[in-house]
Amino acid sequence: MNAPLKKLSELAPELFDGRRTGYVPPKKLRISPKLKMHRKWQKKIDPVTFEVIRHALWNVNEEHGSTIQRLSGSPVAMYALDLNPSILTEDAEFVFFGPYMQYMSGVTDTQVKWMLENRADNPGINEGDMFIANDPWVGAAHQMDVMLIAPVFWKGELFCWITNCLHQYDIGGITPSSFCPSARDAFDEGILIPPTKIVEKGEVRRDIEELYLRSSRKPPAVALDFRAQLAGNITGCNRILALIKRYGAETVKGVMKKIIDDGERAFLDKMARLPDGVWRDRTYIECAAPGDRKTHRVMITLRKQGTKLVFENAGTAPQIGAINATYSGWRGAIMVALNELLCWDQYYAVGGALRHIDFDPTPGTLNCADFPASVSTAPVQCMEISLYPAYNVISKMIHADPEMRKDIMCIGGTSQWPATLFRGIDQWGENYGYILVDPIGGAIGAFAQGDGISTGGQSRTPICKLPNVEHTEQTFPILFLYRKEMIDSGGAGKYRGGLSAESCFIPHRTGEVLQDTLSSGNAVPTSTGMMGGYPGAVNRYRFLRNTDIAARMDAPKCRETFSKSPASSRSCSCARRSSSRSRPTCMPCSGPLPAASAIRSNGIPRRWNPTSSTSM
Repeated sequence: MNAPLKKLSELAPELFDGRRTGYVPPKKLRISPKLKMHRKWQKKIDPVTFEVIRHALWNVNEEHGSTIQRLSGSPVAMYALDLNPSILTEDAEFVFFGPYMQYMSGVTDTQVKWMLENRADNPGINEGDMFIANDPWVGAAHQMDVMLIAPVFWKGELFCWITNCLHQYDIGGITPSSFCPSARDAFDEGILIPPTKIVEKGEVRRDIEELYLRSSRKPPAVALDFRAQLAGNITGCNRILALIKRYGAETVKGVMKKIIDDGERAFLDKMARLPDGVWRDRTYIECAAPGDRKTHRVMITLRKQGTKLVFENAGTAPQIGAINATYSGWRGAIMVALNELLCWDQYYAVGGALRHIDFDPTPGTLNCADFPASVSTAPVQCMEISLYPAYNVISKMIHADPEMRKDIMCIGGTSQWPATLFRGIDQWGENYGYILVDPIGGAIGAFAQGDGISTGGQSRTPICKLPNVEHTEQTFPILFLYRKEMIDSGGAGKYRGGLSAESCFIPHRTGEVLQDTLSSGNAVPTSTGMMGGYPGAVNRYRFLRNTDIAARMDAPKCRETFSKSPASSRSCSCARRSSSRSRPTCMPCSGPLPAASAIRSNGIPRRWNPTSSTSM
């Protein structure tokens, strides 16, 4: 029998250095004396000045994010809003998250703290520099979430950090789009970049940029996104420097510190109203790799003692297959729930609360995987499946207070995000790879005092929006037949969960569509209810073959395109995860598909149904 896995608190902290095991920053950072830090701030600031600068700092994040959206050509940035900017103090305490993809900011501080410990001496952190990074063992959700990190200096001292993170179109790996559900390990996935200086003294290093772009199947798209991130950081840095010139460095730093301190006081006020205790939640994730038909346990434990919260993942199944997440991904997922249930009144300022929160991970598990585990699918797999139990344990804790329990919200499980990955040759004869981002429409679960919100988005992206169907059809070789809310998909209870969506589409103007499906919640509902509420529906995939849709649409060009060659899909009715290869193969069953699986050219309606969130 294998020895039980040990937690961080039972191991030497030096093991968590971001190389084999995810980086866990020490309480006191080891920073080279070469790096001069700005540590002076004004402690007494009049309320009007404080509010003016506080909102100005928030607007820096807003403008930073909108700059990336305007300059990026990616639908992931425009519609899924799979990005987030952040502002951190000189020693990497959070001042503000942006209002976009929350878990991205939740991993940013670990990345910056690793840089302070490992890059200050060599190659050095200087004015005008920027660092690119995507290493999940240092501080990223998965390889496609690429960070650009900029130090802001004032009179030769490091004043603060401006960062952003943006999901990239493709950075390599065995599957276009870099989601690699068949990966054996990280070496089958996209390039790994620990923090590397890509801008030096205000100039882009062409050697590093070309190394980065060389890994991608779509270097022009990734290059454009890099420029968008670069512009976002430049905008953020310029706005911070403008505030310093107007109000003074010590005043602006004082506002930053007060934002964090105020957040800490608000958090401690909540903790004082709640009893000490231990809360646990368990869920399951399915099918870790092609051919795997098992479920795998995911556990979370929340301990409260006085003003201290400790999160553990002990009891989670060992890392396996292609569904894992690193420590930073697990921590980032929990911070989404923390931000929205305990810090919602602090304007996305979680730095103060984090002073009283510890994370005690068990390495070698599904959501704290050791290198070189496969982690490219983490945000829709083990990060997602870690987020919802985190909501549940925090909600159970705050249920003890009559006022705070009003903030409880059920949340859909991984069933909310059934990923559909397309790849092949598009309508212009170019290679493409794309993850359909329509599941962002999700549903919001029931509240303590009312029903959930149908297709209300996902809580991890507060300002998310559904992609424009016409834009998707224009950009990729598919044609939607419908997209609508699904009847009775919300979990039943005193208050029901919101309804989720279903959609149906066919390939369009292409010879074939190669497709991978990737999600959990098909066999076991992951959108469990709370306080006696029932779970939401499970995911469902349905394929129809040999249909007469093209003829019924009376579209001659479509019929001409479809008649040229059959489209192939390697999915079957039992598939939770499927893939297209040269030979039809049903991955969950590990057997050949019947001859009918060679999709005829008159279309492949594929029905996708993400489950709704939970009910109470």
